[in-house]
Amino acid sequence: MAIAGDANLRCFPQPNPVDAVRWLPTVSSLRRFAAVAVHDPDSSSSAIEVHALNPGPNLLLRSSHAIPSRISALRFSPTPQKPLLAAAATSAGSLHLLSIDPLEGSIDSELSVGDIGFSTGAVADVDGQAEGREWVSVGEDGRVNLVVVGDGRLEWRRVFDSKGLVEYSAVRWASPAEFATGGLGFGLQWWDQRKPGGAVAHFKGNWARGNTVGMVHSIDIHPSRKHICVAGASSGTVFAWDLRWQHRPLLLSGVSTGDTVQPASESEVWEVRYDSHIQPSSVGTGPTRILPVMMCSEDGILAVLQQGEEPVELLAEPCAINGFDIDPQNPSDVICALEWEMIGILPRSKETSTAS
Repeated sequence: MAIAGDANLRCFPQPNPVDAVRWLPTVSSLRRFAAVAVHDPDSSSSAIEVHALNPGPNLLLRSSHAIPSRISALRFSPTPQKPLLAAAATSAGSLHLLSIDPLEGSIDSELSVGDIGFSTGAVADVDGQAEGREWVSVGEDGRVNLVVVGDGRLEWRRVFDSKGLVEYSAVRWASPAEFATGGLGFGLQWWDQRKPGGAVAHFKGNWARGNTVGMVHSIDIHPSRKHICVAGASSGTVFAWDLRWQHRPLLLSGVSTGDTVQPASESEVWEVRYDSHIQPSSVGTGPTRILPVMMCSEDGILAVLQQGEEPVELLAEPCAINGFDIDPQNPSDVICALEWEMIGILPRSKETSTAS
């Protein structure tokens, strides 16, 4: 594995475990904020905190909003706007939509949905459309729900219910009508709201070693290549699924039947994101070209994967990296949630943008 050698990680110890971190979409170049999902095991309480990134950098808590149960996923609507909309899913089966002032970092209001008809288990993931008016959520109970911001309330409808036969753990919009989901058995599904009744495409492939049942933990879809989904899963597996060749997924990290790629990790890959900071290498050109992908893992690895190249290790921590986010306005900056009750910020140098 290639080593980037970037020793600029700045760690900020926190009083409680950090479950998720996200950069706030920037509407002003003078102010930068990060949202953090925290959990206090002593009081069994959870909250969304907004921290300001000050020169140095330093993190300064600007606001905090209590959430009634542990937060399982945290997402922002991708388009910078005022106010910003953030969705927090919980392990108790509720979904909370927060309105955040992007200039002050204050959390101004909340809408929520959590009735028993919405979910009978943890809401594993949620993702929002560009303007934040429409969200899709998936759960461990096999339910896929569409949530729409109405007049002072959240309205929702069931897209699909597997009756517990399928467990979903990740979801991502691809277009205003299409989204992808991932879950048990390294499975991926493609949904089109113009074609109701269930997923329109499926991928099933257990790449786990031995008798372990693999799980897709995270997926991402690039805005310019909406037909390609990348997935992070068990046993260090990261792969790309192209709708044009649905039965020939491309392995970026890990081991599969008849195919081996140097793994960046041998444990659970908790999150994957396309990395716009890295310039794609010349390897893997053509219609199946996969853009650079960043991943983090249970064994403390943060790395960049490129098709046909060795993984580039950015961090190797003594604890799990449970999640990360790449600043969409400043993609050289990465924020991480470290298992040892810390937030890490990694500013990358210009040299790493051309690493291969």
